[in-house]
Amino acid sequence: MQILLILIVVLGGMGLSIEAGLLGPLGSQVGELWATLSIFGVGAALTFFLMLFFSPRESLSFFSQPPLLLVGGILGPVYVVVLTVVTPVIGIALTMIGILAGQVLQSLIIDHYGLFETMERKIDSKRIIALFFIIAALVFMAKG
Repeated sequence: MQILLILIVVLGGMGLSIEAGLLGPLGSQVGELWATLSIFGVGAALTFFLMLFFSPRESLSFFSQPPLLLVGGILGPVYVVVLTVVTPVIGIALTMIGILAGQVLQSLIIDHYGLFETMERKIDSKRIIALFFIIAALVFMAKG
């Protein structure tokens, strides 16, 4: 089961690379913020239709959630604006490895301390080595 979930995550990551590739040209044609709004508008419409058919009817109210849990609503557009601005300049591969380095570094910190009500997973030598290889890949790609 874990292998299947890892495969799904890898495919999701591939989708992010496609999104980055599409955002560059869209941003240059309509502007970075309009491109971001367009991407989120299409995503919101799709999510709305999925909720109509697949969401449980007795779920908790959006407005009853702790504000901290809704910060992702701010982080998502920031991420997409960064993709839109940076990708045409440094390319998709370098953008994605930079994003990956940031994600893994922050994820290690979140896991280590069990932030956001997640299970604690302490940083160990294997995780540090993995982060080192990602940073090394970032350096090699930036110089290559």
